[in-house]
Amino acid sequence: MKVAVLDKNGKDTGRKVDLSQDVFGIEPNNHAVYLDVKQYLANQRQGTHKAKEKAEITGSTRKLKKQKGTGTARAGSIKSGLFKGGGRFSVLARVTTVLNSTKI
Repeated sequence: MKVAVLDKNGKDTGRKVDLSQDVFGIEPNNHAVYLDVKQYLANQRQGTHKAKEKAEITGSTRKLKKQKGTGTARAGSIKSGLFKGGGRFSVLARVTTVLNSTKI
């Protein structure tokens, strides 16, 4: 299979390259290409992002203020995610490795 070589502007350089019919002469399987790209991108992720949760925050466990009579919402802990510096419900660090079937 002979293919013309083009320069970066898309003009023909006059050279021809011989490509293997076994590799470049097949009909591509779009789903298999999608799965390979998905596997590649997932395996590039580092997966070490993490935010502290309520139990991991340093601070006292005493009740922040009395239950009634303050005019504000009840609050039990300064480590709650509602307060500045409190714990967050967030994504945990995890493994994102994807393995494709070898039958594709």
